[in-house]
Amino acid sequence: MSLRVGIDLGGTKTEAIAIDDDGNELLRRRVATIAGDYGATLATVKHLVVGIEQSLGGHATVGVGIPGSISPASGLVKNANSTWLIGRPFDRDLGALLERPVRLANDADCFALSEASDGAAAGLPVVFGVILGTGVGGGIVVNGKLLGGPNAIAGEWGHNPLPWPTDSERPGPPCYCGRSGCIETFLSGPGLGRDDGRARDAAAIAAAGDPAAEASLARYEERLARALAQVINILDPHAVVLGGGLSKLQRLYANVPPMWERWVFSDTVRTLLLPPRHGDSSGVRGAAWLWSAAEARALG
Repeated sequence: MSLRVGIDLGGTKTEAIAIDDDGNELLRRRVATIAGDYGATLATVKHLVVGIEQSLGGHATVGVGIPGSISPASGLVKNANSTWLIGRPFDRDLGALLERPVRLANDADCFALSEASDGAAAGLPVVFGVILGTGVGGGIVVNGKLLGGPNAIAGEWGHNPLPWPTDSERPGPPCYCGRSGCIETFLSGPGLGRDDGRARDAAAIAAAGDPAAEASLARYEERLARALAQVINILDPHAVVLGGGLSKLQRLYANVPPMWERWVFSDTVRTLLLPPRHGDSSGVRGAAWLWSAAEARALG
């Protein structure tokens, strides 16, 4: 049996999981992230990996999901919410510390890989995994493998403009990327809260039941349908799997697919819209799946 360890490096907690070839969870551990300290972050990941190997008695492959990505140009971390990683060769430093190769991927990519490997979209050829939370991100999996690219931004749909905007949606809210009207500014949790106008989170808005809250949710669903229709027109995925806090709004799965048919360039739309099977665990599980079974056995 090969052993895989996945690490989900978050801003407040760092989680580790060990799985086998069939995706069975063998062990899980979670510790606080020491924010702002690069050396302590490396040491924390090493401590988790070594501890799991000692407990299970094996040598593991290691995959890490981070809130950013490795720049193909520099080999250094870019676009990370955990800002102390930016400009660092995190994969190389961690690999040297663990004395083995380490794979890194964006946390949204890890989510998509998890749900395409043994999650809600297992066995489907093309899967688009979506994060709808504090930000909006995505990842693409084709035939079980993450789709990369020369710029390491495959799936970054949140920083495209909201398609087919109405006059009231132009120019759109300002985005931290420096532009206005990005999908993220409308479809993130803060975006929904801003539309509602009462400083409530998605769960509170959904539970309110008043006409204003219902109107905000209806606008959200229609905007999500437009944004996903654009993805379907380009990628034509077999399934879209939603993750992040807003994926818990069950009404999205019934209401959005009938809406997106208006904008998808096809007479029928067979793309599935699915809730995640592994929920909040998808990120850490996807990090573990960054290595194939054959690679894991070769390195084990």
